[in-house]
Amino acid sequence: MKNNWIYISAITGLLLLNACDPKTSSEVNTTKEEVAEETYKGIPITHEYDATIDSLIAEMTLEEKSGMLHGTSMFATEAVAHLGIPELKMADGPLGVREEISRNSWAPLGSDDDFATYYPAGAGLSATWNPEMAYTFGFSVGEESKARGKDVLLSPAINIIRTPLGGRTYEYFTEDPFLNKKIAVPFIVGLQENEVAACVKHFAANNQETHRDYVDVQIDERALREIYLPAFKAAVQEADAYSFMGAYNKFRGEYLCENDYMLNKVLRDEWGFEGIVISDWAAVHSSVKALKNGTDVEMGTPKPFNDFYFAQPLIDSVKAGKVNEKELDKHVKRVMQVMYTVKSMGNQERKKGSIATKEHYQDAYKIASESVVLLKNNNELLPLKLDGVKSIAVIGTNAKQKNALKGFGAGVKTKVEVTPFEGLKNRLPDNITINYAEGYKENYSATEKAVLGDITLNAPVTIDELDPAMVEEAIQAAKSSDITVFFGGSSREYETEASDRASLKLPFGQEKLLEKILEVNPNTIVVMIAGAPYDLNQINETSNAIVWSWFNGSEGGNALADVLLGNVNPSGKLPWTMPKRIEDSPAHATNSFPGDDTVKYAEGILVGYRWFDTKNVAPLYPFGYGLSYADFAISNLATSKNTYTEKETITVTATVKNNSTLDGKEVVQLYVSKPESKVERADKELKGFSKVMVKANGTANVSITIPVKELAFYNVKTKAWEVEKGTYVLKIGNSSKNIISEQKITIK
Repeated sequence: MKNNWIYISAITGLLLLNACDPKTSSEVNTTKEEVAEETYKGIPITHEYDATIDSLIAEMTLEEKSGMLHGTSMFATEAVAHLGIPELKMADGPLGVREEISRNSWAPLGSDDDFATYYPAGAGLSATWNPEMAYTFGFSVGEESKARGKDVLLSPAINIIRTPLGGRTYEYFTEDPFLNKKIAVPFIVGLQENEVAACVKHFAANNQETHRDYVDVQIDERALREIYLPAFKAAVQEADAYSFMGAYNKFRGEYLCENDYMLNKVLRDEWGFEGIVISDWAAVHSSVKALKNGTDVEMGTPKPFNDFYFAQPLIDSVKAGKVNEKELDKHVKRVMQVMYTVKSMGNQERKKGSIATKEHYQDAYKIASESVVLLKNNNELLPLKLDGVKSIAVIGTNAKQKNALKGFGAGVKTKVEVTPFEGLKNRLPDNITINYAEGYKENYSATEKAVLGDITLNAPVTIDELDPAMVEEAIQAAKSSDITVFFGGSSREYETEASDRASLKLPFGQEKLLEKILEVNPNTIVVMIAGAPYDLNQINETSNAIVWSWFNGSEGGNALADVLLGNVNPSGKLPWTMPKRIEDSPAHATNSFPGDDTVKYAEGILVGYRWFDTKNVAPLYPFGYGLSYADFAISNLATSKNTYTEKETITVTATVKNNSTLDGKEVVQLYVSKPESKVERADKELKGFSKVMVKANGTANVSITIPVKELAFYNVKTKAWEVEKGTYVLKIGNSSKNIISEQKITIK
């Protein structure tokens, strides 16, 4: 851990491993791997505060040790006041720091000082394709966590998006492991620079909400290593994450909070993780096994705190000789190491932090403004042209929908959440009238109740019948206005933790409503606000302009309005594939979602665009796709040389030309293929990208580096990464489908 953890070995001597600067991640990665290797060989690792911590542990009772290893309130462990050991204080955080709740229940505390900034959800952040925005998010929310006195923020959530129907697709980053780690690492670094521990979740293979409490996930080792673990590994070896959260589900027959292979052998022995593993709430199922197999802190809610497995049952297990007290000491020591690292103990001076400031709202705006994706723009309907315009029809409940505190799970109590309607009102000239019509309502069945976490078909049951009076009001608004903008999509009530969706269908009858609006105004601008893919086939056929936004934080409405009006040139790219049919997505094409007691990932390494491109299945919109108001041309693909060895780094250069009168940002995406491989390969894999600003009628040069080791596959026979020798094809484009130029290289 940064500053406080000093690694000593007979071979390496004295090394101080600081948290990774993204620019030097390869150096940190190598060092951490070396440290993990020495640890595994049994060569001791020591830390700065070892002696002090050991002396404190020697004075602790068994009950005090147990208290530090489990929640004794909803979001904190027990303090040991007479030894100067405070509580370990946590907060939910994927969308911002959660409001304060009661110590013994989920009821809000009702404070007036816990308002926070609502940040864009994970899918929106990853749609920026900009690691700088990830760092901005992490640093900004870190300042807010510090201001609230938190030691651990339960964020980021970085599980791979395996199915478009996933209840947490809006919260997770992407379907691609490379993009995933390039967003996760700077987020963690920025957060922890504020002396707040990131809790990277949910480790691991937590890719569905259906049966999440008990489903046994079966993934072959190669798919596990190549798809589902890279971002978690980078969180340890590049970002130096201080904590991980153990997932609810089982993996290969064992619950993940008592999974020796994942928590001990992979996370600690192989990767060199030195932080703490915190369970998801009520994800622990045993005392001795969970402790020995790697969980450090048990959190949860369904029973009295003293009944937790790491509470009285663990104390009883020690007294009965089922586990040695020294095992507890090891986990208590890890917890205190984190406390010293974030300066919550030891009389260290801590940063003060700040919360809900203008600067933080501006951070949220920056992320949101780069996340909006332009899907379609026939006839150049966008940006909106206001000359001579006297009125604009704004139709759809999502124009005024607020999402910060919606849904099951972590929300944010905020004073600022600008809706799309408010954003347009803020940005439009005073002489333009906005004619608003709700059009459809977000209604759910009162008789068919969803069972959270049960089965996919019991996801929220929507009422899709339209109110004729509301439809007529919307039609009249469209007829009487110069411009019509329809706001549809979803909400955080419908896309929510603990239940997956039953289909790709747009809810609440909005598709029928839009059909009627398009009959009276074919040039209606369609804006979708959602976190996960939906069936847009009909809308794509009948609409001339489609914009995709997200659950985009406190300033989401202003950012979206600026994109629609051309104050911001859209630069977002899809972080997942939008299928034409759910049956086209790999988990569904292989009939391996959601499973029952067991789910087998039958698609293997062919997740997301890897499946679509390899199987030649046409998506509605591909991974990495997004238009601009500018017209970009990518050319001059070149490499530093044609032949490389395994220890070298490939440098790829290209030129981006902006053939328009508007400044804009383009994302140059670099994919790699391996023809005639000895193992199964995807058609192409993302291995690099660069987001670049190009001035109007200007050019920009792009340079992307790929360590040759990034081309490796995981060899299950040797249990090691292997760079296959021979010819590779480098492919430059601006989506997984739109490849503009290719070049071959050779690895010797």
